Amino acid sequence: MPIQWFPGHMASARKKAAEAMASIDVVIEVTDARLPEASSNPMIAELRRFRNRPCLKLLNKSDLADPAVTRLWMDFYNRQPGVKAVAISAKSAAEVARIPALCSQLAPHRDDGVKPLRMMIMGIPNVGKSTLMNALLKRKVAKVGDEPAVTKHQQTIDLGPGMTLTDTPGMMWPKIDYDADGYMLAASHAIGRNAVIDEEVAAFLGEILIARYPAQLAARYRLDGAGVAAMDGPALVEAVGRRRGCLVKGGGLDLEKAAQVLLQDYRDGALGRISLETPDTRAQMIAAAQAAAAQAAGADVEARAAGEGADDGGD
Repeated sequence: MPIQWFPGHMASARKKAAEAMASIDVVIEVTDARLPEASSNPMIAELRRFRNRPCLKLLNKSDLADPAVTRLWMDFYNRQPGVKAVAISAKSAAEVARIPALCSQLAPHRDDGVKPLRMMIMGIPNVGKSTLMNALLKRKVAKVGDEPAVTKHQQTIDLGPGMTLTDTPGMMWPKIDYDADGYMLAASHAIGRNAVIDEEVAAFLGEILIARYPAQLAARYRLDGAGVAAMDGPALVEAVGRRRGCLVKGGGLDLEKAAQVLLQDYRDGALGRISLETPDTRAQMIAAAQAAAAQAAGADVEARAAGEGADDGGD
């Protein structure tokens, strides 16, 4: 089932962010390093390009992501004009402390000391924006929570001499174009649980983990390595449920609970350092989706033509 999630307050947040964009110098976009492109809101790119604003793209939660894959994404983004990509963990004070200087490099015209460097932090829900805000300011100014869309209001704060930072609510976009993106976002808890079915999301996550990280699955759940390689996503969820004792009355498997165990282990980093997409797998996913859409469109045209021919034959 395709996943879509666009709560009402996000439309208002987008409008306010667009208005604020006119008076800022640098956009700080926070993404999830495990799925950096799936967690990049295309509306943010549209807004900053319209205003010709440079972007510091932070691949946050890099401590949870596969470092080899993160390096591929860094190369991918750093080839884009007006973009500086940096892998960080918002929990690392040393890494967070680099951000103001990196923003200054992207807006050298603000080094004159006449006007403050104005930054705006943006991103989808639950990528760690609030944690980053609090770390930058070294005090709690943004509410942090495990559920997505905790921050709902925009605020501008003095970051220090000659610097201001505007915090924006986590924003999704009205329509997720690719089904795989919806599932990756749901697996990473960027989408509210009321919009997803945990068993489906866990099965999707399982397919990726089986293909790319079978040894980590085998180690975490004490499974046979060859057996893991032969599984599909639903079978992995069942195996996790059996290993973790996710049972209902009568001894049957509680698949919802098993799914939640797998999802939480991924989110917490208990499976090790995992990345859900690479630049190559993303290109392949998009190409496959576009080919499927073209095939469906062609079949629709043929069906309409056949229907019109049948109507003509009946006259």
